[in-house]
Amino acid sequence: MTSATAGNARPPQGQPWDDLLQAWRELDVRDGWRAEIDGGKIHVVPPHHAHHNHIAAKVQRALYPTLPEDLEIYQTLGVHIAPLGKLYIPDLVVAPGELIASAPPDRTDPVDAAEALLIVEITSQGNAKDDRTKKLWAYAHAPVPVYLLIDRFDEHGPTSTLFTKPHHGAYQHAERVPFGQQVRLPVPFDLKLDTAAFPH
Repeated sequence: MTSATAGNARPPQGQPWDDLLQAWRELDVRDGWRAEIDGGKIHVVPPHHAHHNHIAAKVQRALYPTLPEDLEIYQTLGVHIAPLGKLYIPDLVVAPGELIASAPPDRTDPVDAAEALLIVEITSQGNAKDDRTKKLWAYAHAPVPVYLLIDRFDEHGPTSTLFTKPHHGAYQHAERVPFGQQVRLPVPFDLKLDTAAFPH
């Protein structure tokens, strides 16, 4: 999936984070598209392929029975890593429901990525490198305790990689399995995620 810079919503280079975030809030994005902040610019990302959405639905369905009542799964929630000047909209975010319930009713604000317990990114053909590198690095710096990368376009075949134990901006543990095998998610999920039904 390719991303295009929003021409009328790009603050000047070096503009403070608060101004960039305000421009993001005011951006009118078409249904199904997503706006993210990276590298001092707002990038607009087109809608996902149906296979991408199907995988997200499978993961969400598997997660729900394992979640404590205070946790929820979000598909269009913005998460920011303000010290790095980044704001992403992951495919799935597991976070405390009270974070969203207490959000201001008159504006859409991202949540601190450090509040997420799990972030899931599913690669598309045009953004796979970002999910594998830039987002991996950013989520480790947040730190997000568990990052699940579902990579339909891995050069060795479709894989799922679970990154855990972030420390000083890097994940200390990674478990990589091909589609068809199970990925074991740690507590509080305590789930063996079966990837056999993931389309690719």
